[in-house]
Amino acid sequence: MSRPRQLHLGAFMRPVSIHTGAWRYPGAYPDANFNFGHLKHFAQRLEAAKFDAFFMADHLAVLNMPMDALKRSHTVTSFEPFTLLSALAVATERIGLIATASTTFDEPFHIARRFASLDHISAGRAGWNIVTTANPDAALNFGYESHLDHDARYTRAREFFDVVTGLWDSFADDAFVRDVEAGIYFDPARMHVLGHKGRELSVRGPLNIARPVQGWPVIVQAGASEPGRQLAAETAEVVFGAESTLADGQRFYSDVKGRMQAIGRDPDDLKILPAAFVIVGDTIDEARAKRAHLDSLVHYDSGIGSLNSILDYDVSGFDPDGPLPEIPETNSSKSARQRFVDAARTKNLTIRQLAQKAGSYAGLAFVGTPASIADEMEKWLETRASDGFNVMFPWLPGGLDDFVDRVVPELQRRGIFRREYEGTTLREHLGLRRPENQFFKST
Repeated sequence: MSRPRQLHLGAFMRPVSIHTGAWRYPGAYPDANFNFGHLKHFAQRLEAAKFDAFFMADHLAVLNMPMDALKRSHTVTSFEPFTLLSALAVATERIGLIATASTTFDEPFHIARRFASLDHISAGRAGWNIVTTANPDAALNFGYESHLDHDARYTRAREFFDVVTGLWDSFADDAFVRDVEAGIYFDPARMHVLGHKGRELSVRGPLNIARPVQGWPVIVQAGASEPGRQLAAETAEVVFGAESTLADGQRFYSDVKGRMQAIGRDPDDLKILPAAFVIVGDTIDEARAKRAHLDSLVHYDSGIGSLNSILDYDVSGFDPDGPLPEIPETNSSKSARQRFVDAARTKNLTIRQLAQKAGSYAGLAFVGTPASIADEMEKWLETRASDGFNVMFPWLPGGLDDFVDRVVPELQRRGIFRREYEGTTLREHLGLRRPENQFFKST
């Protein structure tokens, strides 16, 4: 009997909950997003549950919203991802550690060096979430008067990927001979000087760190725009999708994996993990009541601030109980914005209703019993709508504990999720091959 397809699970942990009411929920830790003791405990609980990865998103600016909204946000203070994940690397042994790093406001040498270091420190558990940075306020923190054009950001990102992976391959795996008798530390013939001069970037190299344990840290991407899908097909090994229905998930899955085939990449070299907001109850009604209570904790000021941020347009001056007006094109993130515009038009949602969704969570949500949630996850897996999920917890620690203690055992009982790790690296957890060095053949 063949083994059923195996589910992969990541945990979206920055912010610890994307819901703006999470820190106010009864029993929640209000400081969960900025308390190392809590975060270490969460990572260890997720590792005990055999999660593939702990994912740290990042923002390079305080969210661009009015103070009446910002003062209600539990994300206004968060750890810098590399610092936190380096600390968590020595507090855990197996769980993958994925961090966001921007191709717009950082340089390839910095990114290559940091992720190579994290991969060595963690013994092969690092992953790089490539982002072009959607928040226009981030530009103001890096000496720019305005945000780079959307398509230009993706053009830079594509070249950036080539440079970073080239730097990771600066040394052959066997370059460091460390011959004490001869006094030879490394073989110069097994070092490559990149010498990159491209349209956007100029980087000499080589990287001053040994090749990462995994060859390359796992390449992760989020986003559903046309440039984003193409970049994922060409470069990504994991995609954190944002599709909110099974049909949309199937279309996205087929589209991205089809693009991979068109350019000669094996579709199995990419895992698609949509974000999934999960609330567990003894009954479906109880789970829905938990969701309703959580949503009731979203203040309108917070919701409208979140909506304005997503739309990159201020709609707070319009009638809250009226329709969304026509809004201009944006240079910010296009896919999230379009989902809200589409919802407004197809469901006749008011600005108040959109603000409620923006402040809570408007994407894919599994709200039910352990069995009903496992049913839905299994259906997405079996029908090729996903290879697993990037799980978002509604509040901490309760929402995480519910998933770990109740849903994971149900998935394991069905034989679609591991009971033990079978490898030690993030690549092994995900079933991804270790990339060959571009410049040196293995000996």
